[in-house]
Amino acid sequence: MGIASYIDHTLLKPEATRQQIIQLCQEAREYGCAAVCVNPTWVALCKEVLASSVVKVCAVVGFPLGANLPQIKALEALLAVRDGADEVDMVANIGSLKSGDLDLFKIDIITVSVAIPKVTLKVIIETCLLTEEEKNIACAIANDVGADFVKTSTGFSTKGATTDDVKLMRLTVGDKIGVKASGGIKDLATAKAMLQAGANRLGCSNSVAIIEEEISSSSLPCSGD
Repeated sequence: MGIASYIDHTLLKPEATRQQIIQLCQEAREYGCAAVCVNPTWVALCKEVLASSVVKVCAVVGFPLGANLPQIKALEALLAVRDGADEVDMVANIGSLKSGDLDLFKIDIITVSVAIPKVTLKVIIETCLLTEEEKNIACAIANDVGADFVKTSTGFSTKGATTDDVKLMRLTVGDKIGVKASGGIKDLATAKAMLQAGANRLGCSNSVAIIEEEISSSSLPCSGD
């Protein structure tokens, strides 16, 4: 299975244009990506462009800070699903976790999950802002309340995914749910390292270059030929 099948082809910049979103979808279809990942305002357009395609549409919720009220995140998720989102990547309430308010952290995720029970839910825990203990707690809670994935990063904070974080997340959740590595994955070697560390989905904005690198490397003649 090629690297493209693990990739959520991503464009979350606030200045992204309609034409850039269309191009994102066309590239995802051409290369066979798992999904496109966009802000909610673009979900309906993506669903239209990707009609009859197996590429899924993923919307971010509470992005990029995660500091919205749980009810707002739930409504945002519900509206994204109404517009055609197959998956939702929600930013967890990082401040509540770091404050030790685990009830609010849990309620935040549950409120979104209950609003979209049949939709794949990925919980972004923004690993670069957390201690190792907090990462463990966040992953354990997300797992316990029925999330489908835990995700490393928004790509908008101080650092993106690391293989150490992916290993820690996979160790915490076991094989029960997925791990999505996102942020700073710019080449094939890094993408493969994340998969080897335990990720089974990758969030990438540099997807085309990564996929083309794999295609080029697979077409190189073997040594001695």
